[in-house]
Amino acid sequence: MNKGKMVFTQLMEFASFHSFKCCVKRYNGDYNNKGLTCWKQFLCMAFGQLTHRESLSDTALCLKLQKDKLYHLGIGRPFDKSTLSRANENRDWRIFRDFALKLIEQARVLCQDDNLLDIKLKGKVYALDATVIDLCLDVFWWAKFRKTKAAIKLHTVLDLKTAIPEYILISDGSLHEVNTLDYFSFPAGSYLVMDKGYIDFARLWRLSKDRVTFIITAKDNMRYRVIERRSTKEKGVICDQTIEMTGGLTANKYPDALRRIRYFDEETGNTLIFLSDNFKISALTIAALYKYRWGIEIFFKWIKQHLKILTFWGHSENAVRTQVWIAISTYVLVIIAKKQLKLPHTLYEILQMISLSAFDKTTLKQLFLNENIQDVKEQYCNQLKLL
Repeated sequence: MNKGKMVFTQLMEFASFHSFKCCVKRYNGDYNNKGLTCWKQFLCMAFGQLTHRESLSDTALCLKLQKDKLYHLGIGRPFDKSTLSRANENRDWRIFRDFALKLIEQARVLCQDDNLLDIKLKGKVYALDATVIDLCLDVFWWAKFRKTKAAIKLHTVLDLKTAIPEYILISDGSLHEVNTLDYFSFPAGSYLVMDKGYIDFARLWRLSKDRVTFIITAKDNMRYRVIERRSTKEKGVICDQTIEMTGGLTANKYPDALRRIRYFDEETGNTLIFLSDNFKISALTIAALYKYRWGIEIFFKWIKQHLKILTFWGHSENAVRTQVWIAISTYVLVIIAKKQLKLPHTLYEILQMISLSAFDKTTLKQLFLNENIQDVKEQYCNQLKLL
C-alpha cells in the first residue's frame, strides 16, 4: 500500500515536467526511443547526483537493487549502464542546458528579494569567473587545453545577492576568459565584478556604454595619467584617482576617464588596485564589492565537492556537457526546494539529508522538522574501575 511519495520524487516535483517536454520537443530528443525517455534519463542522472554515486555503473546498480520502488520514482524499470551511456552520448545536450536555464529562471524569481550582501544597491551585482576541470588528454581528446593536458572550463556569471548562477558557458580549456564577455549581456544599472584576467579595454568600454558598472583589478604594467586626486579618509583607502589611459592601444580602446582606487586589506595584508567606471559610489563600497567576488569561488568549490563534475560518466563532449548541465539542474532544484519550503538549513545539509533518505516516504517538511539528531557522546572517563 502506498503511504506517500518518496523524498526523491517530491524533490523532482519542483521541476516542471511541461517545461522539460518543451525542451525535448525543441530538439526532437525522444525520437525513436525504446523505453528510456529523456525525462527518465534526467531522473536517473539526477538520482546519481543526489545520492553521490561514483559512476554510471554505480547508479545503474543502485537503481536495479531498488527495482520495486522505481515505479514510484517515475523511472519505471531499471536500465542497463549501456543504455544510459548511449543516451548520454547521443541525446542532444542542449535539452538539459535549456531545462537548467528554465530552473535558474524559476529560482531567480523566487529569490529576487534576497540580498546576501551587506551593501544595499538597486542594481544586480554579478561576479564573472571561470574554473578549470582537468581531463585526460588520451580519453577526452576533444577538450583542447595544452599539449599534454585536456580540460573544460565552466564560465559562470553568478548573482552575488542570491548565489544563483545567471548563466553558465561550458567550453574547452583553450577559450580564454576575456573572450566570454562577448557571450554574456548584462542589464543596465547592474554591477559586474571581475579579476584582472578579464581586462580588455575595448570590452570594458562596451560595458560602460551599456551603463554596466564594472569593478576589476588592474595590471601592474598599465600606462595611465592622473587627472584628479580625491581626498579620502576611508579606512584602508590609500588613494582615489581619476585617470586616463596613455598607452598607444588602450587610449583608443577606452577613450573615457577611469576611476583608480588603491586599497590596503588589513585582513590579508595585500594592497589591491581597482579600476571602475563608477564615480558615484564610495571607494570602500567598490572594495567591498570586490571582496564579495569570493562568492563565485565558494560556488565553484561547492559544486566540485558536492556534485559529480570532476569525474565523468562518459567520454564524448555530448556526455560531459549532459552530465554538467544535469548537475547544475540538481543544484538549482535544491535551491528551489529550500526557498519554497522555507528551510533554514544550508544547501549542504539539505543535499546530505536527501541523499540518505531518497527512498523514504516522509514529506520533505517533516524530514527537516525532525532533524534534531546530535552526535551522542559517551561520558568522559579517564580510567576503568577494576574493583
